[in-house]
Amino acid sequence: MSQIEKIMTTSPVIPVIVIDNIEDAVPMAKALVAGGLKVLEVTLRTQLGLEAIRQIKSEVPDAIVGAGTVVSPDDAVNAANAGAEFLVSPGHTDELVDMALALNVPILPGVATASEAMKMLSKGIRHLKFFPAEAIGGLAVLKSIAGPLPQLRFCPTGGINLEKAPSYLAQDNILCVGGSWMLDKKIIANKDWAALEALAYEATMLGEGSLSIS
Repeated sequence: MSQIEKIMTTSPVIPVIVIDNIEDAVPMAKALVAGGLKVLEVTLRTQLGLEAIRQIKSEVPDAIVGAGTVVSPDDAVNAANAGAEFLVSPGHTDELVDMALALNVPILPGVATASEAMKMLSKGIRHLKFFPAEAIGGLAVLKSIAGPLPQLRFCPTGGINLEKAPSYLAQDNILCVGGSWMLDKKIIANKDWAALEALAYEATMLGEGSLSIS
C-alpha cells in the first residue's frame, strides 16, 4: 500500500481546515483527532496555514497533517518545509505535481474530468482529489469513471456533508471524502472543543457503517 493510500484510509473523512486564529489550531486539531479524524488538511487559504501546520505537527503527535490549497511549486516547498505529510491541490499543473514528486511528498492533485485523471495516471499518480465534487456531477461521475479507469482512487471534496458522505464512501473507487461540515463556526468561535470532538466522532463513524442517515 502506498503512503498516500495509507493516509486516505486512516479516516473516512478528511477535515478541510481554514485557520483564521492561530490560537485555535492546536486545540482544534486535538479535538478532531480525539474524535477519530486523524488526517487533517490545513489549507493555505490564509497566511496562518503554514504556522498552523508547524504547531499541529509539534503538539499533536497523533495527527497526520497535510497542506491543502497548494497551487504552486513554491506552496509545495513551503508546505513540506513546515512539516506537511501530504499535499492537496484543487487542481493541478505539471510544475506543481513535478515538484511534489521531486520532494517525495504524497500529493492528491485535483481533477474534474476523465482526461485530467488520465494525465495524472500518466505521471504514475493513481490517488486523486475530485473537486468540486457536487458541482460537477458528484457520485454519478465517479461511478462512470470507475468503468474505464478502475485503477484510480478518489477523495471527492466540495459540497459533501454528513448526509451525502455515506453514499460516496460506499463506492469502491472512493477511499475517503473531504469536508468541513464538522467545523461548525459557532462551536469554534466559542472554543467548545468537546462539541467539536463529538462532531468529529460522528464523521468518523461513517467509516464504521454504524451511522444511519435517513
